[in-house]
Amino acid sequence: MSLPEEPARNVLGDPLEECGTDPMTGFYRDGCCNTGPQDVGSHTVCVVVTADFLAHQQRVGNDLSTPRPEYDFPGLQPGDRWCVVASRWMQAYLDGAAAPVVLAATHERALDVVPMEALRENAIDVPSDPGGLL
Repeated sequence: MSLPEEPARNVLGDPLEECGTDPMTGFYRDGCCNTGPQDVGSHTVCVVVTADFLAHQQRVGNDLSTPRPEYDFPGLQPGDRWCVVASRWMQAYLDGAAAPVVLAATHERALDVVPMEALRENAIDVPSDPGGLL
């Protein structure tokens, strides 16, 4: 798998920032929520996982806590930063279990699935120009 050639943008229109490297996240395992044609799930929302979010995901059949070495997946613990599938985050949001979102590290393609208002409501980072949050 190779990364897209164009520079990625975040939901704020700025260059995409790193989501996390411990554990190493991203569809491409590059620490960023980059996406491309191979990423059919759209792993584009950078979150800080919470116990509630992990429990919700397990209840809906998306176990993010159990390590899966065959997929280079370490299993997540509360506090880990991770690029999650946009539709899974939206499902958690609708069910009242959304994980906090790092806007600067959330890929603009997340907006194909998740309204900006929902992301802003759960944002834990403040952009350099907070006027855009109004």
